[in-house]
Amino acid sequence: MNVLLLEDDIDLGQAVADHLEAAGHSVHWCKLIAQARRVADPELALLDLNLPDGDALGLLRDWRTSGRMLPVIVLTARDQVSDRIGGLQAGADDYLVKPFDLNELLARMDAVCRRGAPAPKILVGDVALDLDARTAQRGSERVELTAMEWAVLASLARHPGRIYSRADIEAYLNKEGIGDSDSNSLEVIVSRLRKKLGPLAISTHRGLGYRLDV
Repeated sequence: MNVLLLEDDIDLGQAVADHLEAAGHSVHWCKLIAQARRVADPELALLDLNLPDGDALGLLRDWRTSGRMLPVIVLTARDQVSDRIGGLQAGADDYLVKPFDLNELLARMDAVCRRGAPAPKILVGDVALDLDARTAQRGSERVELTAMEWAVLASLARHPGRIYSRADIEAYLNKEGIGDSDSNSLEVIVSRLRKKLGPLAISTHRGLGYRLDV
């Protein structure tokens, strides 16, 4: 991962950079806000706040205002609750008070990246599915699916290529709080999904169940 490190303390900056590089990350270490502004496309930023050319919260606010949503962890000696609140309100994803453990920093980096990671899109035939956003697109055309159709699709999309039995699917629907009825039987739902996504989208395996084929 490409990491922007903004830290003017030479000893701490070197220790953080060495530890991250040993863990397999690429580090662009800056000591001034002006330098950090010129770094192109980092995947995560670690920001000290008190820099020789200003307060890095201004940089963070500028990023968020412009729509730049890379994960950001603030690294600072400011340990008051009001300071942490201010950092989070400015758009930080996490806030780590100095001195900190370098392995904890790695763990927090992993955590904020997992939270911010976009859900993978699934291509079923010529239809692109985004299960989190509940959108289905065939080219520029939106494919409209009902709530029940999305629920059945989501139950199969947990592991595309795996066969799920009727009991598996119904258990998933019950867990999600979605009931079934005679008019919305599983066979009818699957039939409707095939019409909308393509006849080969979902295969039936007699005596076993259904499979999403991608």
